[in-house]
Amino acid sequence: MSASVKDPTKGKPGYASSAVLMLKRNFFDEMSMPEQHDILSDAEREALAVAVGSAPVAAKPLVLVVDDNAVNREALILYLKSRGIDCVGADGAEEARLYLHYQPRICLMITDLRMQPEDGLDLIRTVRESERAALSIIVVSGDTDVEEAVDVMHLGVVDFLLKPVDLGRLLELVKKELKVE
Repeated sequence: MSASVKDPTKGKPGYASSAVLMLKRNFFDEMSMPEQHDILSDAEREALAVAVGSAPVAAKPLVLVVDDNAVNREALILYLKSRGIDCVGADGAEEARLYLHYQPRICLMITDLRMQPEDGLDLIRTVRESERAALSIIVVSGDTDVEEAVDVMHLGVVDFLLKPVDLGRLLELVKKELKVE
């Protein structure tokens, strides 16, 4: 009667991982819809800001951390958040593309290369062929060869860091790309 549920943490597409992605898509769709109870339009807000003498506040930049290993992903997010950097995490390429589509605040992506079912190199290529082609990307990987590293650098990434990550160097790169102190 019902299909078997495959473990979504194993990177194999199955009912459970599809259901999670569907819920995330619905969540993002709801986030992007204008709220009906808003009293002022964007144009009215801007006019009010000019009349009061203050400029509209720019949205704080957001970093997207992509890694199918939850421990590694959450460790990077916690480290960056502890340093005042806003972050979100994606457990793979498909979820990363959802964030990139629906979240315009993302100014930087930090991604692993070895992910399932789609690897980080394919994700970077997809980003470079999209409307987000100019996105700054930092690659963090523990298992790579020279040919793959060269391929990644030819895709215009900011840097390629090997695991275990030098957190000081990563933070330096992130701050430089986000133009924060």
